[in-house]
Amino acid sequence: MKGTSTTDFDRPDWDTYFMIQAFLAKLRANCLTRQIGAVIVKNYRQISTGYNGTPSGFTNCYEGGCKRCSDRVKGAIKSGEGLERCICVHAEANAIMQCVMFGNAGSTKNATLYSTLSPCIECSKMAITVGIDRVVILTRYAEDGTAILKQAGVKILEMDPSKLESWIEKMFK
Repeated sequence: MKGTSTTDFDRPDWDTYFMIQAFLAKLRANCLTRQIGAVIVKNYRQISTGYNGTPSGFTNCYEGGCKRCSDRVKGAIKSGEGLERCICVHAEANAIMQCVMFGNAGSTKNATLYSTLSPCIECSKMAITVGIDRVVILTRYAEDGTAILKQAGVKILEMDPSKLESWIEKMFK
């Protein structure tokens, strides 16, 4: 545009842009204990989105659908305990399964997974299996699968959450 300085024009870099998408997906999570969002991207195009919560057709976690999460909120169990009883599906697993459900299964090879929390060991194994070669995370999960991701040669980038603040603020101006 004539008369517009390019130094006055600002937009997020790709990692920030797609992490904002994962952050938005997190708003749909129905888990009582944690809200996580994930996005899978290939060639700078978002191919899938996921968030954590009960499987389709089940009562939402926040409505009592997952007894394990209810027990955790009540203080009957601690974080990390009784995980085998949790029926919630992780955001990363949901994003990977969405690729299969909507015919994008082959497009995950050499894709990037953006997640608001580092993926657990199970989701990390799924990411490796479907060929994801880069994972961008916002925060760390104590029981994450970053060690096996690194072992598989997956690049991991941990973003500074403050990098999103100004962009999220701009969305509401």
